[in-house]
Amino acid sequence: MLYIAFLRGMNVPGRSVKMEYLRSLFTDMGLDSVRSYIQSGNVFFESDETDRAVLGARIGGHLAQALGYEVAVCLRTVPELEALIALDPFKGVTVTDDLRCCVVFTTERIDPDLVLPMLSPKKDMEIIGHTGYDAFVVWYLIKGKAPAAKGFQERVLGHDATTRFFHTVVKILDAAKKGAT
Repeated sequence: MLYIAFLRGMNVPGRSVKMEYLRSLFTDMGLDSVRSYIQSGNVFFESDETDRAVLGARIGGHLAQALGYEVAVCLRTVPELEALIALDPFKGVTVTDDLRCCVVFTTERIDPDLVLPMLSPKKDMEIIGHTGYDAFVVWYLIKGKAPAAKGFQERVLGHDATTRFFHTVVKILDAAKKGAT
């Protein structure tokens, strides 16, 4: 099975990880066809493991040991990303220079009773929809700065999560499919 690992905290201030090294860490675990996409911690690999929780914990443990800090590992498959993109979750959003459309990938199920849309107290992010493990969030830039994931987003969606711009998710899916065996 081809998996896409969305890793939290790769190449942010104070945590620089070369993608070649990151790929080697996945290969060291016996994972096959390991590739990466851009520098933000998106790794494609193949594994026969079907228990996502077991696989995610194994990867997270290995990365924590090698890197010296905890890394949230959000695993998705190509069909899951295709379904996510097909939802066209931001179709009603008018994109401006001060707005970003984001997908938050979580490791834990999102509360199905979450009342949406939900605007943050600072009015800098709004959760507009979700699937079981993915939230669709609009970031409102304030003075050109993106909101911090800590606080509102972590309280509502959990701290074991990572964010990617929607247009980047589309590119990640394309890259994953190009190298699929």
